[in-house]
Amino acid sequence: MASMKRPRLRAVQARPGHRLELVFIDGRRFALDMREDVAQYPGLKPLQNARAFACAALGDDGWTVEWPALDIQIGADTLYLDALAQAAPDENTRIFIGWRSRTGFGLEQAASALGVAARTISRYSNGREVVPRYLALACMGWEAAQAEQQKKRA
Repeated sequence: MASMKRPRLRAVQARPGHRLELVFIDGRRFALDMREDVAQYPGLKPLQNARAFACAALGDDGWTVEWPALDIQIGADTLYLDALAQAAPDENTRIFIGWRSRTGFGLEQAASALGVAARTISRYSNGREVVPRYLALACMGWEAAQAEQQKKRA
């Protein structure tokens, strides 16, 4: 099994119901439900068509999934975090991984935002360890604080 410093795909297969079957280079497999993303994000609207969605292909040597005819690409790192969040064994892990996915923060940025060590972020980011409640609450608090700051600016 290959190690994975950054998520990279070995294979992708579109499935009915706007699901992607993903196989990463480390051998991990996920079934990613993309129904909500396709419905919510304007850039993914063309994928609401089941035939269009079925054209998903591995792109950029495994660094993306793409729909070439529609000029849509999604990075393997984004898909990996989304898949981990969906497959998480508990709510705290889903909250944490979802937060990482939404912010796009690297290890150092996430650590700084939450006031913990980068090693702590790394331990929980792969989804193999359950995230403690305090860290999930910190993620929720960070997002609430950001939303409050944006309200003040508006």
